[in-house]
Amino acid sequence: MARKYKRLCYKDRQTIENMSKAGNRVVEIAAALGVHRDTIYKELTRCGATQETYSADKAQKTL
Repeated sequence: MARKYKRLCYKDRQTIENMSKAGNRVVEIAAALGVHRDTIYKELTRCGATQETYSADKAQKTL
């Protein structure tokens, strides 16, 4: 079950980056982190990145 109102931490962002580069789908990444898929889509949009260009370091700096 997905956690409610969970903020992403740096470790979560690293997981997003690694799983994205490995070719995982957004739904799979969301399931691994225990968040809704929209959380992942919003994170990608917030950084202006795609799954292929997402960087945990850049995302953390834009907070």
